[in-house]
Amino acid sequence: MSADANADARHRDRMARKKAAVDAGIARATLERGVLLVLTGNGKGKSSSAFGMAARALGHGMKVGVVQFIKGAGSTGEEMFFRRFPDVAFHVMGSGFTWETQNRAQDVAAARAAWEVAVGLLQNPAIGLLLLDELNVVLGLDYLPVDEILTAILARPSHQHVVVTGRKAPQALLDAADTVTEMRDIKHAYRAGIKAQPGIEL
Repeated sequence: MSADANADARHRDRMARKKAAVDAGIARATLERGVLLVLTGNGKGKSSSAFGMAARALGHGMKVGVVQFIKGAGSTGEEMFFRRFPDVAFHVMGSGFTWETQNRAQDVAAARAAWEVAVGLLQNPAIGLLLLDELNVVLGLDYLPVDEILTAILARPSHQHVVVTGRKAPQALLDAADTVTEMRDIKHAYRAGIKAQPGIEL
C-alpha cells in the first residue's frame, strides 16, 4: 500500500472513531430547555457572538429581546440593524460608558431602569432569546445586586434562552450558567493606534 493510501486509511479510521464519539454524545443530550450563556473575558467578540445568536434565533422564527447596559452614547451597527426587525425588542440604557458619565448615581439609576425593561422581557413567554449586553459590567460595578439578577433569570419561562455579556462575570453567574465562554485578548488593533471601526467595533 502506498504512503498516500496508508494516510487515507488512517484518516478514515480517525474520522470513524470521531463520528462514533460525536454520535454518542448527541444521543446522550436529550434535554430540551432554555439555556443561560455567559460570554466574558478581556478579549473582543463577546457582544458580536451574542448578536450572532440573536440573528440565528430570528432565523428560526423566534422573538428576540435586547437590553444593552453601559452602552448608548451613540448608535451602534447592531442597534441600527436589529431595530429593522419587528420581532426584536431593543432597549439601550442610554447613558453611555461609565468613564464618560463620571456620575455613579446617574449610572445606577440608568442601570436600574434598563434592568426593569429586562425583567419585563424575562417574564414574557413570547421572547425566545434575551440578550443582556454588558450586564456583567453593571454587576462588577455593583450597580445592581447579583442575587436579584439571578433570581429573575432563573425564574424565566423554561424555553427562554438568556445570553449575558461583559467582562468580569461574577462567580455566582458563572456557576448558574449552562455555557460559559471566556474571550482571551491576544492582540488588538486599538493598541496599535487604530481607532474603532464601523462594522468591527461600532
